Amino acid sequence: SLQPIDTTRAAGNGEEEIAQEEEPLSPAARLFHEPKLNVYIIAIMGKSSLGPSSPEAVGVFRIHHSLGDGTSLMSPLLACTRQISDPSALPTIPGKKKKQNENKFGWFWRSVMAVFWGLQMFWNTVVNGLMFLATALFLNDTDTPLRGPPGVEFTPRRFVWRAVSLDDIKLIKNAMSTHLAGWSNENDYEATLETKNNLPKNIRLRSTPLANVRPASGIQAFADMMEKNTEAKWGNWIGYVLLPLTIAIRDDSLDYVREAKATSNQKKCSFEAMCTFFSAELVSKLFGIMTASALSHRIISHTTMCFSNLVGPLEDIGFHGHPIAYLAPSSFNQPQMAIVLSVDEGTIPDPHQLCDDIVESLKLIKDAVPSTGLIKDNIKARPIRVEISPLSFSN
Repeated sequence: SLQPIDTTRAAGNGEEEIAQEEEPLSPAARLFHEPKLNVYIIAIMGKSSLGPSSPEAVGVFRIHHSLGDGTSLMSPLLACTRQISDPSALPTIPGKKKKQNENKFGWFWRSVMAVFWGLQMFWNTVVNGLMFLATALFLNDTDTPLRGPPGVEFTPRRFVWRAVSLDDIKLIKNAMSTHLAGWSNENDYEATLETKNNLPKNIRLRSTPLANVRPASGIQAFADMMEKNTEAKWGNWIGYVLLPLTIAIRDDSLDYVREAKATSNQKKCSFEAMCTFFSAELVSKLFGIMTASALSHRIISHTTMCFSNLVGPLEDIGFHGHPIAYLAPSSFNQPQMAIVLSVDEGTIPDPHQLCDDIVESLKLIKDAVPSTGLIKDNIKARPIRVEISPLSFSN
């Protein structure tokens, strides 16, 4: 557990008083806590019970952010784990599938499509870059019940999680020809519609996904991270993507997925993440780390929410012989996806209910999939598998 900071001061009567000042748990809070730039990444690991002599337990890893971002820091953490079925084997991290190039068109049409794609990429990058600049300068999201008040980075955070079946998410992905990241963002949005239903329609609400800008995406093997001139770069290689969310109530739950897919396609056809990453690097070199930190704070504080995701190992893993039940908030393990929320309880009084709403929105979307005719009807009868966390964590 975190140790309190002892500060000694002289009282008026000459006696010394010890003031217990608890360290802020949130990474965002640590960024603006003395000493300056003292920012950490928090990872929570849950251990399964092996019997009465081995109760369930939770471990908290606090790692300084200067060592790297979540992608690089998860590599040495996973290097300390082993497969449950083979204690001598490291966990297997799935790689990105390579697409096979199929030349269905002649050179002329390929050239036309390449020019069109380049123009679209340039236009989307310019528009997204201007929106990023406006957000850093003055463009704020609308104040809603989901948005924390000024100074929320200094308040304690509560971590809650739910684990849902990855097969159910793949079912929606394959039926709608979309991607897991796009579904998860729009699913979170649908889960919060009940809260935003009474608000005006002209609401600006955006999320800030943190994008890994490395040439090699995903968690890499620890040995690969240590090699020189490798694509698996060590350090902080993250860019910002401003993702707008449309406020609307849809009769068809799949409309949320379609809207998320359209927005995701527009963002993927853009160098927004790379531009924001190099912009932050340029600001840091020209004006110093404090100015770069202020820029990062303005982007995050001017938007409503922030999220990221990482893929976990294929097998069940253990840490020094102890089976790991979950690892949060950094990754999820197949065949499950862990939905992890880090919230300010003053803004979200009941984070457990919000997790339940997210799971319920997945159920509504999955139940609507058979109507597309792209899967068998008997899939609908298969229940959603949900694992509920027996505990939450806060400071």
